[in-house]
Amino acid sequence: MSTTGARAATRSPWKAIIGGSVGNMIEWYDWFVYSTFSVYFASAFFPEGDATSQLLHTAGIFAVGFFMRPVGGWLLGRLGDRKGRKTALNVTVLLMSLSALLIAAAPTHGQIGYWGAVILLLARMLQGLSVGGEYAASATYLSEAAPDHRRGFFCSFQMVSMKVGQLIGLSLQIVLQRTMSDETLSSWGWRIPFILGALGAAAVFYLRRSLVETESFEQAVEETGREKERGTLRGLWEYRRTVALVVGFSMGGTLADYTYSTYMTKYLSNSAGLSRTEASLVSFVAILVFIGVQPLAGALSDRIGRRPLLITFGVGAMLFTVPLMTALGHVSTMSGALLLMIAGLLIISGYTSISALVKAELFPARIRSLGVALPYALANALFGGTAEYVALWFKNAGMESGFFWYVTGCAAISLVVYLTIRETKGVSFSKAEDPGSRTAEVAA
Repeated sequence: MSTTGARAATRSPWKAIIGGSVGNMIEWYDWFVYSTFSVYFASAFFPEGDATSQLLHTAGIFAVGFFMRPVGGWLLGRLGDRKGRKTALNVTVLLMSLSALLIAAAPTHGQIGYWGAVILLLARMLQGLSVGGEYAASATYLSEAAPDHRRGFFCSFQMVSMKVGQLIGLSLQIVLQRTMSDETLSSWGWRIPFILGALGAAAVFYLRRSLVETESFEQAVEETGREKERGTLRGLWEYRRTVALVVGFSMGGTLADYTYSTYMTKYLSNSAGLSRTEASLVSFVAILVFIGVQPLAGALSDRIGRRPLLITFGVGAMLFTVPLMTALGHVSTMSGALLLMIAGLLIISGYTSISALVKAELFPARIRSLGVALPYALANALFGGTAEYVALWFKNAGMESGFFWYVTGCAAISLVVYLTIRETKGVSFSKAEDPGSRTAEVAA
């Protein structure tokens, strides 16, 4: 077989899904288990004060990871546009493996004092860099490797892998809680998930070595006259209106996603009548259903377009967030909570299943990775990363319903964006066209 034929044979969309999505799963598993297991290792690094103050210290380090995500989006987005999507994918997973290994091996306060906390902070910064770059690297690679007519279906697996990573972390926590005492978990058991995360990331790095570069990137490299703009802020500035659209596009979706899939467990236990165990089980089952819906919604977008799904999400989130969250706050049975949570997750599936893809379809290949990474990371840090804090602030102030209206308002702003961007379905990455200039125009 010729070299060209061999490369074409290895450019399998399913192989791209495995290489891109499995790594994404490990990335989000590692990101998730930090917050999940912090209750066990907080006292190891911050022994002074009560349990609440210890958790606040670890939560502060957790927040640093969110602020590092825009930095990672910029650095690794630039790397993906200049050195290739495959290179960016490999670097992100190496950073995550290193960060997980640092946490797993970090000496405690009793061994080296607060230097252990410094190592923890460094590891979390590396995690932020890695996740900030992984989102764009996997989104860009999957979108460019997928057939044009099935891009929505294939790219929906990015969200599938993100949620699977969360569920694996949650499942591991349940297993360790049932097989170890709290004393053992607090002593050394909390290191197990980070060791597994480091090993998983190393395995993904080996898997990703066999991936081939996308044709879109190779064509961008061959593009004459725009070489110096690839992956640069100067090149991105030309599409500043599109960048603004991505921030507005993402704010309502990422906030609603964190509300229904991350904050919901705390909301059901703190505001509704469910125990923590019941709330965790409801969230687990609901997210399983949510995972199954993503490829279906992605495939639907390949048939009817991206905008109908986005507009459906925007309208649904704007109209039903307040009623759904109010009803969830007064629910008394697991079945009732499950049905309401699934309803909310079905609404946001119109965004989550195709959001990464639409961002990729808005930018030309020479700045696609950076264009996906930077504005999304900014929106995610401002709205997704602060969702839980804002929700708890409203609750503490005695006006919990204010958070529901906050989510509604952000969804309304995003809906305006969905109504003003052109349809991106059908944009061909294999042709020398400029999707950024075409799809950022106001819809007729």
